[in-house]
Amino acid sequence: MYAIIETGGKQYKVQAGDVLFVEKLSANEGDSVTFDKVLAVSGDNGFVAGAPLVAGASVKAKVEKHVKGQKIIVFKYKPKKNERKKQGHRQPYTKVTIESIQA
Repeated sequence: MYAIIETGGKQYKVQAGDVLFVEKLSANEGDSVTFDKVLAVSGDNGFVAGAPLVAGASVKAKVEKHVKGQKIIVFKYKPKKNERKKQGHRQPYTKVTIESIQA
């Protein structure tokens, strides 16, 4: 059984037991979160696609920890103008483990 959920403006295909990194959530480590934006569910009774969401479906997950992604460098440069700007960025993520899918 799998589901397609939306969180943080992105869509993820998840199954029970999956570990994934999503955009930072406002939950503490060890808390349980519920994703209500379920776009599609596939299970024993076939595939159900929502229009746009599947009614009554939810995905329960546990927050493992909050982490930062790899550092990227943003370098802006304009030739012949002596303009240079160097910035770094580390995107915050939340590591979650999918516990169950309710369809």
